[in-house]
Amino acid sequence: MLHILKQIAKTGIRTEPAPAPAGDMVVEARLQERILRTLGRALTIRQVDAGSCNGCELEIHALGNPYYNLEGLSIRFVASPRHADLLLVTGPVAKHMAIALRRTYDATPDPKLVVAVGDCGCTGGIFGESYASLGRVANVIPVDVEVPGCPPTPTALLQGILAAITKAAPADAAGEPGQGP
Repeated sequence: MLHILKQIAKTGIRTEPAPAPAGDMVVEARLQERILRTLGRALTIRQVDAGSCNGCELEIHALGNPYYNLEGLSIRFVASPRHADLLLVTGPVAKHMAIALRRTYDATPDPKLVVAVGDCGCTGGIFGESYASLGRVANVIPVDVEVPGCPPTPTALLQGILAAITKAAPADAAGEPGQGP
């Protein structure tokens, strides 16, 4: 045992230098910094189904898997609009959902962001405006960002969410609106 301790004292501590962070880790760190600078905390999202076929919801749920790792980006879903910073609205707004959507929008504290998801949320899709549908989300509440697609991919959804954050970000030191990560 004494021989081993002498060898350790003679050799000292030898380790490899810490590796440089991977490029995607730098992007994630800048994104987290932007979210914290804009909101002061994690981004919270309330998802509202205003009358969709659930295709968009399946893609939204995919954001929670380990590949997209939404929680790792300081973005999480909440059950109440009172705790939300962003509303993620899917589907054409059914007439019976218009009041609920307006109430959800009103219950969301300022500053609030709205992202319309899918072709139905952006344009009314194949349903359009009819006796049962008010069409696109912007016909009922103000929309900040639209994410087209039927359904949009999880990557497109994430880009739409990040576009909304970038739009809401305060001007940086150069006096320009926030730049993407």
